Amino acid sequence: MITLGNHVWRRREIVPYLETAERVVRPANLASSSPGRGLAVVDAEDGTPVAVLNLQGALFMSTPVSPFEVVDALVEEARAAAKVVLVDFHAEATSEKVALSRLLDGRVTAVFGTHTHIQTSDARVQPGGTAAITDAGMTGPHDSVIGVKAELAIGRMQTGMGVRFEPADGGVRIEGALVECDADGRALSCEAIRVPVP
Repeated sequence: MITLGNHVWRRREIVPYLETAERVVRPANLASSSPGRGLAVVDAEDGTPVAVLNLQGALFMSTPVSPFEVVDALVEEARAAAKVVLVDFHAEATSEKVALSRLLDGRVTAVFGTHTHIQTSDARVQPGGTAAITDAGMTGPHDSVIGVKAELAIGRMQTGMGVRFEPADGGVRIEGALVECDADGRALSCEAIRVPVP
């Protein structure tokens, strides 16, 4: 599965693709007329159905509908289709990501925060059995400013003038989180993962 976020409409060419894509989900709390889906169910390698839903935060982001307004119905729909439910919460504010993971504790398998490109050191299993990490991090060049050539990002911050960003080179690594769960979708462990790419 691929989850998207606040840059979903940056390239309009994705619109026809999202209308038919079964393994790509965009934030479910965008306009209801938006193409694509915010929830999908796929089979894991062993055949276990896994529901994946994607939400976008409202704090410091331009989001049409609050994630807290739609999350209950989405989780109910996901749980009807699968015991293992993964939530990608693409949000800026750590407080909003922690709040959603606490709200969903015991109702979903895991809540992965995304968006800031900086992996947090709070991978955990909450008391109700939901794994959570405030930000899973970034797959890409870490000798950078969130994946961009540092001098370009710094120049933009110093002058306030727009500049075309270019991907940086060096220090490439894959980041994420590894969650182990039981057959009922209850998380047993949650570990931040960081793998250097040679």
